[in-house]
Amino acid sequence: MVWGGISTRLRTPLYHVVGNLTGVRYQNEILQPLVVPAIGPRAILQDDNAPPHRSAAVNTFIQQARVNRMLWPANSPDLNPIEHMWDELCRRVQQHHPPANLGQLLQWLQQEWNGVPRAFICNLIHSMRQRCVECLGHNGGHTRY
Repeated sequence: MVWGGISTRLRTPLYHVVGNLTGVRYQNEILQPLVVPAIGPRAILQDDNAPPHRSAAVNTFIQQARVNRMLWPANSPDLNPIEHMWDELCRRVQQHHPPANLGQLLQWLQQEWNGVPRAFICNLIHSMRQRCVECLGHNGGHTRY
């Protein structure tokens, strides 16, 4: 599994998660070194409701670090821009021949992650308002996104 974050200003490096991601690991390996230093005071963290993201330790850390967090309903992949980033990354990596090993796959993932144009990421993020409008219009059901 890899973790990555995007915003209109930057993208984090991909982080290869080895083993199970717990709340403590999410805080120590991702939030503290990758997210908090990268986001500004007006940024809003949008994660999902995965158990490591919602652990008591992570919630306390988020509050202490003064990170603004978007409240997010469960099961809403149609709305989260990172899901579309993962789709784009998958398409780009599939253009390579099958990797010889995990190291090569991770190298290609990082290379392609870095190669996704900033305009693509900005379009994903700026489409959030329309995504929400469409989701409400479909009573939370499937949208064109």
